[in-house]
Amino acid sequence: MTAEGNGGPLAGVRVVELAGLGPAPFCGMLLADLGADVIRVGRPGRGPGEHDLLDRGKRAISVDLKHEGGAAAVLALVERADVLIEGFRPGVAERLGVGPERCWEVNPKLVFGRMTGWGQDGPLAATAGHDIGYIALTGMLHAIGRRGGPPQVPANLVGDFGGGAMYLAVGVLAALLQARTSGRGQVVDASIVDGAAHLGSMLYGFAAAGSWSDRRGTNLLDTGAPYYDVYETSDGEHVAVGALEPQFYAELLDRLGLAGTAPDRDDPANWPALRALLADTFRQRTRAEWTEVFDGSDACVAPVLSMREASEHPHVRARGTLPSPGGVLQPAPAPRFSRTPNAPPRPIPAPGTAVLADWDVRGATELLASGAIHQAREEA
Repeated sequence: MTAEGNGGPLAGVRVVELAGLGPAPFCGMLLADLGADVIRVGRPGRGPGEHDLLDRGKRAISVDLKHEGGAAAVLALVERADVLIEGFRPGVAERLGVGPERCWEVNPKLVFGRMTGWGQDGPLAATAGHDIGYIALTGMLHAIGRRGGPPQVPANLVGDFGGGAMYLAVGVLAALLQARTSGRGQVVDASIVDGAAHLGSMLYGFAAAGSWSDRRGTNLLDTGAPYYDVYETSDGEHVAVGALEPQFYAELLDRLGLAGTAPDRDDPANWPALRALLADTFRQRTRAEWTEVFDGSDACVAPVLSMREASEHPHVRARGTLPSPGGVLQPAPAPRFSRTPNAPPRPIPAPGTAVLADWDVRGATELLASGAIHQAREEA
């Protein structure tokens, strides 16, 4: 891999990522997938994990930020970069000597992306947290679950990666465009609380219009409607039903053999009976049999697959959505581009120092000699 990155629309963009956990590394991976040359700056002895997909496509270097020359090493990279992303608590980067004001002294155009749960200010800004707590405060966790049951945790997809990393990536790219116009960088304050709330814009709109209830499992998209739910099949597997539009619902009933016999779905009073009818019907065949029944139809029915099963689905295989480079199953870069296509997923990096030469880092020899930057054993 060269300093031009991986190929893709962000080829030539240089990103310094101060190593952390979860959403900031995912943002770095996404930028690398899009072609940016992302340098993961980790602590000595704490390199990327063998199967840590969030570090794919990057290069890595080890810097001791507690060393007297550690901040200078990062700033030497920053001088040659377009973007820096970090996931520290507010104020930590400043205490380490690599906060935005210090970085702008060496590179006024730098976009400084900050990823936190609570944001850079507010009563909770300095406190610890995790995905589940962030989405709890936005109303999103409360909205997910079945009627009469507790909120259901959607892994850490809505908070860390949806409301966090993706918003950091969008913010960084927007600020990068602005910096190229103005010649000045800025801080991108990406908060998981802000992003997760923003993801709920449609639900908040429904609520304002009186068409969304705070009672879980009673609404159109939260398993309240029996034609938007999952159903168990005879082999203990499940199928997902999303027949919202009338024409799709009509095809659902036709393929189930229920046309003309199912109760009127437009009256919510009929939903319990309709749900029981659909549940009884789906339990009569296996998931594979129902998959065949609905194959190629507009009934909006899909088998609920495990991650391993998903990789074997004909559509997923045809798109190359879940390749296995080096025998490691993983999602392919997304989205896709017609003129500047992304490169295939690249291996997880081992810490090295070739980036110092590739980026023409000022004072590289002195920084290496001081011990602020650590060489990998194979380079020593």
